[in-house]
Amino acid sequence: MSRSRLRFVSVLAVVYLVVWSALAIQPYDRKDWLLENLLVVAGVGLLTATYRSFPLSRLSYALVFTFLLLHAVGAHYTYAEVPYDDWSRAVFGHSFNDFVGWQRNNFDRIVHFAYGLLLAFPIREVFLRVAGVRGFWGYFLPLDLTMSSSMLYELIEWLVATLFGGELGQAYLGTQGDVWDAHKDMALASLGALIAMGINVAVSRATRHDFANEWAESLRVKRHTPLGET
Repeated sequence: MSRSRLRFVSVLAVVYLVVWSALAIQPYDRKDWLLENLLVVAGVGLLTATYRSFPLSRLSYALVFTFLLLHAVGAHYTYAEVPYDDWSRAVFGHSFNDFVGWQRNNFDRIVHFAYGLLLAFPIREVFLRVAGVRGFWGYFLPLDLTMSSSMLYELIEWLVATLFGGELGQAYLGTQGDVWDAHKDMALASLGALIAMGINVAVSRATRHDFANEWAESLRVKRHTPLGET
C-alpha cells in the first residue's frame, strides 16, 4: 500500500473510531446496539486484516466509511428512533417528513438504499481484481451480489427476531408495523446498486475506447459444448 493511501485510510479509520466510540456511549438500546454491530465488527475486521495484502481504492474505502457512519447512527438510536426529523426542525425550522410526504421514520430505508449505492462499487472492485470479470459481468455481478446480500440480511433479521423475540426482536427488525418492510428494504438496496452501476457504465463509456468491444466480448459464447454431457 502506498504511503498516501495508507495515510488516507488511517484518517478514515481514526474518524470512524472516534464517531463510533462516541455513539457507543449510552445507546438507546444496548442489546440492540450489540446486535447491530456484530456484522460491523466482522466487516471492519476483514478490511483491517486485508488492507496490506488486498488494499482497496481510496474511493472504495471512502464509500465504505460513509456507509459505516450511517450505520453507526442507526445503531445508536435504533433505526426506527433516529431523530432526523427533530434535527431538520432544529436546523431548517421544518419537518423533513412533512416536506417529502413520509408518514414513518425512514432512516432505515435511507441506509438500505445507501447500502446499494455506496457498496456496489467496492464489490465491483473485488470482482474485477479477484474474479477478473470483464464487460457486462463487471456491472451485473456487483448488482446481483448486492441484491442477494440484502436478501440474506433480511433473513438474518428474521432469524434474530425469532430467536430473541419481544421488544429486542422488534427493535432489530424495525418494521414499524409495515408488513412489506423487508421487500421495500431489498428494493431500495437494489435501486441504489443499480444507480451506482449505471454511473459506472456511464463513466466507462465516456473514458474507455474499448468499452463496447469488451462488453460484446464478455457476452460472446466461449464454449459451445454443453457441460455435463460426459
